[in-house]
Amino acid sequence: MRRSRLVLFLGALLLAVTTALTGAAAAHASQQAAPGGYVALGDSYSSGVGAGSYISSSGDCKRSTKAYPYLWAAANSPSSFDFTACSGARTSDVLSGQLGPLSSSTGLVSISVGGNDAGFADVMTTCVLQSESSCLDRIATARAYVGSTLPGRLDGVYSAIRDRAPNAEVVVLGYPRFYKLGTTCIGLSETKRKAINEAADLLAGTIAQRAAAHGYAFGDVRTTFTGHEICSGSSWLHSVDWLNIGNSYHPKAAGQSGGYLPVLNAAA
Repeated sequence: MRRSRLVLFLGALLLAVTTALTGAAAAHASQQAAPGGYVALGDSYSSGVGAGSYISSSGDCKRSTKAYPYLWAAANSPSSFDFTACSGARTSDVLSGQLGPLSSSTGLVSISVGGNDAGFADVMTTCVLQSESSCLDRIATARAYVGSTLPGRLDGVYSAIRDRAPNAEVVVLGYPRFYKLGTTCIGLSETKRKAINEAADLLAGTIAQRAAAHGYAFGDVRTTFTGHEICSGSSWLHSVDWLNIGNSYHPKAAGQSGGYLPVLNAAA
């Protein structure tokens, strides 16, 4: 009788341990696999312009297999992955052409947008080709736009994302500062570089505020890019690329994997 009880006891104990281990394994697996689908929205900083290895079917959108959304999807195996970010996209382009894959089953959305609305390309063109005063004037115009008009444009995009993907975690990625200051660097003057960095900080702060107002996480890549700005000697950003002008002032592959991907990992 005692022997039978011992066998029953050991059998129950073994079953309990097996159940616990199985549950732990399942929990670990669920942590490794992203719940729901992942949709990557935004502009060239999300599509991966400057990183190379572009997906041929993406055409002028220049979506790269080295861009942070592609890298995250490869590492986390979401149930679906829709990569709609596109080079040159403004907030209006996101609203009109990128939100189609969003649904109630979307688990994660990432987005970077706002730089093109503020005239990013024109600011850099002016500062590279024209005088210091022209550069500062163009930056002042961009700053005024960021302060007055951009918040409403961002609100429109962020609200549309929530309407279409009510259950998704949304991570809003910012932009890096372009220049390391206080160094000898061929190209733009220290005054121009400082003004560009200050405008980047204003843009980041504005995006962070609007993201927070919608309950979204803000991924601040200025931290990960510190020490890897242009003029740092270890830049993760292209400076002016005369052979492929579209690469200029965009992250290299190292900027996507070392600057953006860790921030998305931490926020998601």
